[in-house]
Order: sequence, then structure tokens, then C-alpha cells
Amino acid sequence: MSPSPDLSRVLPRVLIVSRRTLRKNKFVDFVGEYHLDLIVVYGAVPVIVPRVAGVHTLLDSFEPIHGVLLCEGEDIDPSLYDADVAGALSSEQLEAVRRLHPSDAAIDHEKDSIELRLARRCLERNIPFLGICRGSQVLNVACGGSLYQDVEHELGPESAAVRHINYDDYDGHRHPVRFLPGTPLHEWFADSLGEDGEQLMVNSYHHQGVRRLAQRFLPMAFAPDGLVEGFYDPDAYNPSEGKFIMGLQFHPERMRKAGSDEFDYPGCARAYQEFVRAVIAYQEKAAAHVPRAGSKLNKEMEKRRKVIFRSFSLAKDLYVSGGRTRPAEQRDLEAGAEFLEISTHQSNTALSVQQEKRLKQMGATVRNASGYLNSLKLDDGREAAARALMEEMTVDQLSDLASFYHTMGKICSEVLDRKLQSLHLHE
Repeated sequence: MSPSPDLSRVLPRVLIVSRRTLRKNKFVDFVGEYHLDLIVVYGAVPVIVPRVAGVHTLLDSFEPIHGVLLCEGEDIDPSLYDADVAGALSSEQLEAVRRLHPSDAAIDHEKDSIELRLARRCLERNIPFLGICRGSQVLNVACGGSLYQDVEHELGPESAAVRHINYDDYDGHRHPVRFLPGTPLHEWFADSLGEDGEQLMVNSYHHQGVRRLAQRFLPMAFAPDGLVEGFYDPDAYNPSEGKFIMGLQFHPERMRKAGSDEFDYPGCARAYQEFVRAVIAYQEKAAAHVPRAGSKLNKEMEKRRKVIFRSFSLAKDLYVSGGRTRPAEQRDLEAGAEFLEISTHQSNTALSVQQEKRLKQMGATVRNASGYLNSLKLDDGREAAARALMEEMTVDQLSDLASFYHTMGKICSEVLDRKLQSLHLHE
């Protein structure tokens, strides 16, 4: 174990979704303490996302998210992956599975929704993610992979090679796995592997597993029946740079000597240690790109950024539609142009030549929009004056005026035609 973390600083946040159970006729949400202890001891703070109806729509409220750990729970709804492939279970087999695994075969739609959304958010934003048991299955489904609804039924005779679940020996049950060289798992457990340099005994508690591994992942471990026991995204694995996307079907957190908190192998804690290392690095990278909260300068810059954004939006609308704006909108344009003009003169020492050029172009865009508005105002004034004057004229005067402009228009067209013909002759 590493030394206790420095609690005087703000620790990175790892989201963990709770599991629901019935206790004393009431629903109770819980997360296994081993997971929480390991997250804390390596320097992060676990934030429990309660499995409560509607929480999947509130995930933005749990930001910032520096890491996600998903672990244990009921079976994933088969409709979320291609469960109806050849070899899928019959209705009779499904009923047998429900009788054999009553606490796991019940579907929890809310937990599915919460965890799949979190997994996809991690995949989209490269947030460190560790999936244990069910969590690894969620990760695979989130990327388009599929699952066996029941390993024993669907693997057939091959399933006799290993027992993946033992209700009578929850923590003590072990079965062999083979770790693939060149993978993180092989590195973590290298000093504990058997004579062949690949095999190890692990704890597991599951009746489902990966059928088709999503394309972006590489396997790290296999059970004797061929079931994938660990996988990762090699393009998103570099803990020191905040990259960690991994799923483990077995339970390293429960692999402990009987009556002790000592792990079976030193490598058991490495999954959590490397995961939290990635979480810390991710937080540091995120902090480097976010202004300090409460900074007077940052608040002023944010205010000016909004002015520029507003100015550009108005300028774009003007150029596209040629429409009018209200006085308040014109003031926004003028304010944006003024700020860009000041920024160009005051910030040239901090900007590259290309950045300064772009800033000047932005200022010109907003100033042109403002100038266009001024010309529209001038034209509007002239039109209003002409209308007022004509309202005072008699019918005969208006008729003579219309006849005059009609004649002048005819003469103008004739002269324009002659000049165009003359230009064509000289070309």
C-alpha cells in the first residue's frame, strides 16, 4: 500500500454507481467497501452516484468527473446488445437461469442507463475508466460488443473446464486464467505468474461474460473455457498521461488471504493504483486548461468573450439576412469592435503574427457590420425625409415628379447601353 494521500488538497473525483438491494423491507443502495478503500488509499475521492430513478438525466450535476469505476450488479438488459444471435437461450433456458441466479438475473434498467451513459462519456472524453465484473460488461456493450446471457448454457461442453461462480464460497472461490504477454495485466502480475509465465488463480463471481469483444479493445486474459477475463484499449492506456480504459471480469479487490486484508498477489492492487494514477494525471491536465475560479481577471475575460461572441452572432445574421437590429444589438456590435481594436493594440506582444492577424480580421468583421448598420440608418433617414416632403405635394406635383423620374430612367438606360457597347468594341 502507498502512503495516505494528502487530504489538504482537492482530490480527483471517481464516480461509482451504487447497487440496490432490499433490507428490512426498504431499498438500500451500497458499494463494496474494498472498492472505496482502494480508491481513497491511492489518492482519489469516491463519489457515489445513487441508483435512483431519473439520475441518468442528472449526470452533468456530478461534474467534474476525473474517473469512473463501475463494479458489480445485476445482469445487463439483453435488448442493449445483440442477444438474439444464433445460439441464444430459449425461453426454457432463460427461466432456468433466473431460478439458478435469482439475485443477478433481475434487470435494473435505471442502473443500466446510468452506467452506459457514464461509460460512453468516458469513451468520448478519454476519462479514465475501470470496469470490474459487470462494469467490464457495461464497457464492452457501450462500445458495441455483446455478451453471453449465461456462460454455462451458451459455451456448452467448454464451460465444464472452469467454474465462474460459487455461491457457497463467495470470496474464496478461484479459477485459473492465462495472462497475455505484453499487456498491463501481465506486467502487474509478472512476479506471481506460474511456471509457464502466464497462468494465475483469480476470484470471480459471474454467470455472464463477453461473447464478442468490441473492436477497439484487446484481450489481456482468458479463462480455460476461452472466456475473456480482461481487456483494455491500447490507444487509451498511459496512466502517467491520464489515459486508462480497462475492463476486468475477475475481482482483484477480493483476492485476499483468508482472515486477512493481505492480497494474494502484489499485482492485485495495481489495477486500482494505476487507475488512480491515471485519474490524478487527468485532473492535473484538466486543471491546466481551466482558469482558476474566483479570479478577477478570468471573470473579466469571460465577460469580454461573451461580448465578442454576441457581436459575431449579430454580424453573421446581418450578412446572411440583411436584416435590421435593435439599438441594444447595435451597441453590442460597437462594444465588440471596440474591444477587438483595443486587444489588437495592447496584446501584440503576447500574440503570434498569425494570432494578431486573425484578431484584426475579427475586428474588421464586427466593425463592418456596425458600419453597415450606420449606412442603413442614414438611408432610413433619407427615405423618411422624402416621404414627409411628398406628403405635402399635390397630385399634379407628384404626377409631374413621377413622369420626370420615368423619363430620366429611360435616358439613363439608353446612355448605359451605348457605353457598354462601346466597351465591347474596344475589347
